[in-house]
Amino acid sequence: MIKKSPIGILFFTLVVMMMGFGMVIPIMPFYIESLGASGTTLGALMAIFSVMQFVFSPIWGALSDRYGRKKMLLIGTFGNGISMLLFGLSTQVWMLFASRALAGILSSATMPTAMAYISDSSDEKNRGGGMGIIGAAMGVGMVIGPGLGGWLGGVSLSLPFFIAFGLSIASMLLILVLLPESLPVEKRTAHVHSSGPRLASLWRALTGPLGFLMALSFLVFFALANFEGVFGLYAQYRFDYGPQQVGTVMMVVGVVSAVMQGLITGPATRRFGEDKLIRWSLIGSAVGFGIMLFARSMGTLMLTTGLFVLANSLLRPAIASKISYKAGSQQGAVLGVSNSFMSLGRVVGPLWAGLMIDLNVILPYLTGGIIMFLIYLASLYWLKPAAPVTQPVPASSD
Repeated sequence: MIKKSPIGILFFTLVVMMMGFGMVIPIMPFYIESLGASGTTLGALMAIFSVMQFVFSPIWGALSDRYGRKKMLLIGTFGNGISMLLFGLSTQVWMLFASRALAGILSSATMPTAMAYISDSSDEKNRGGGMGIIGAAMGVGMVIGPGLGGWLGGVSLSLPFFIAFGLSIASMLLILVLLPESLPVEKRTAHVHSSGPRLASLWRALTGPLGFLMALSFLVFFALANFEGVFGLYAQYRFDYGPQQVGTVMMVVGVVSAVMQGLITGPATRRFGEDKLIRWSLIGSAVGFGIMLFARSMGTLMLTTGLFVLANSLLRPAIASKISYKAGSQQGAVLGVSNSFMSLGRVVGPLWAGLMIDLNVILPYLTGGIIMFLIYLASLYWLKPAAPVTQPVPASSD
């Protein structure tokens, strides 16, 4: 079992981190417009955060194996807070880029370290439920973030980010004072290679024993970012919705994600196992993408997007749980590499969706459904039970 106090602190920390990410979604177009920038600038600004996460996640994950989880969590929460403050104070486009890059660099310490903390503190039977709680925190943050961004942004575009700064500092203080270290000194690695995710090392990860799981880590966030990246445009083109309606749907999406991961992931993993849950979630994501195209009202749009998010939200912690089990003694490093693939999915997903929606409004979700279905078919062959990997793929090349 996992102690409730550390889980509560991790939950709050990840809520705050994802809240900051979620606030950007409804506010960013207005921020960019107020500074006279273009849509191309908006796309690049959304991508730079994920690019930095992609580069730095394995570094922080490996460092947590060497120096402990608590130090890396403190760095992540402090970095998230400072980046939010700088974003709120930005008056030029380059300042926005600098603050989002800093957020990606430092806040990327939080996710792989939190996952490794859960793995340190739980047995195999309860690990899936612990990963589900992390996913629930992400869902709650994605509910609160867009809501705060939309409502408080009406008062001042900067106000939500100042609030996020205060909450980040509060979570940092909770970690400093109350969170025990989960990785004893005697279990830490003596050496760490932390030069970042070079293409050669990522290719080795894809061709190694954890390759299919790393590909899944990429695809689950590719699918989510594909959905989120153009949903505002899709809703505008298909239903003539404005920011308020889009924000309402995004909040419902966040509620579904939080509830499903918090309440269902643990029991479902214990009952059916990660392999079956991953396969069912893949086919559910494919179907969810497809039936979104048949929505004709706010109610049916919420229902169809909810089905997609339900499947996607169950997929994430199931993959993380299986990776952590197979990672052996280097869970932080391996989960850091996995997080890099997730971040890469968040880069490629919106770029793909943007290209597709320029061709035809239905193509982002139609192609997303096809891709997820093909991966489901691949999982029937590649996703098989295996013993833990004693020497996982390193986070970087020498």
